[in-house]
Amino acid sequence: MLRFFIRRLVVALLVAATVMTLAFIMTRLSGDLAISIAGPNATQADIDAIRKAYGLDRPVITQFFDWVGRASMGDLGDSFFFKRRVAELIGERMPVTLTLGVTGLVIALVVSLPLGILAAVKENTAFDRAVQVVALLGQAMPSFWLGLMLMIVFGLQLGWLPISGTESWDSFVMPGVVLAFSAIPALTRLTRAGMIQAMGSDYIRTARAKGLSRTSILLKHALRNAAIPVVAIAAVQLGFMLGGSIVIEQVFALHGVGFLAWESIAKNDFPVVQAVVLVLAVIYVGLTMLADMMNAVLDPRLRAA
Repeated sequence: MLRFFIRRLVVALLVAATVMTLAFIMTRLSGDLAISIAGPNATQADIDAIRKAYGLDRPVITQFFDWVGRASMGDLGDSFFFKRRVAELIGERMPVTLTLGVTGLVIALVVSLPLGILAAVKENTAFDRAVQVVALLGQAMPSFWLGLMLMIVFGLQLGWLPISGTESWDSFVMPGVVLAFSAIPALTRLTRAGMIQAMGSDYIRTARAKGLSRTSILLKHALRNAAIPVVAIAAVQLGFMLGGSIVIEQVFALHGVGFLAWESIAKNDFPVVQAVVLVLAVIYVGLTMLADMMNAVLDPRLRAA
């Protein structure tokens, strides 16, 4: 188990290092940062002063290792636009993004588990095919379009839910539903496949021979084993949701980390952009590693792989 953990930790560190490198390179490829900060009407003297003040006159490789060294110590730099520490900005916005991600994951599990179970029980029926079609459509549906449709129907026409802001818990319902649509198809298919495999196992036939009820067989025996990969994959899906919250937060005006990233990209605030990419990547890598560990604990065969 220790060797398995060390291997996963090494992979996680390599992924994090790759993300840090790509985030740094992409911001530098966007153009001359000193000119972007100074503005279109700045003189050459102003640009040179800004380049020197922010250390942009140093070699790029020096800038990179300086940023990596400070980031590894928790220092993510200062925002050019907000004039504040980047770590403080992300810390203030992160609760909104985490709340949105957890809300989306809960909605996805509540919807996908029953759908997957019913589709497996009614395998190759019209209901099973309908569930697969709905899952396919849900995965292909643009999140911003679905968000706008929900805002028009439930926010403007019916007035049931707020269309923006984070003043109350119901502000996260529509964004959570939109975010959940990205995870429901995968979780539904995984639940269905796991249930079909479990229902054909020997222990299920033994349970039937003992005269156990259909409900008991489904929920106490088949679902318990079919849900093992679903629980592990749910952690990975949460990472996807946090990364995909940028568009959702922009549509619903939720001032989380995603909205912060959107603002920073528009204003060429590259220290914030780099930091947001890094933080979201680290969270995703951590959740993926957690999923691997959960799979290893639940399925000992993976430890020897």
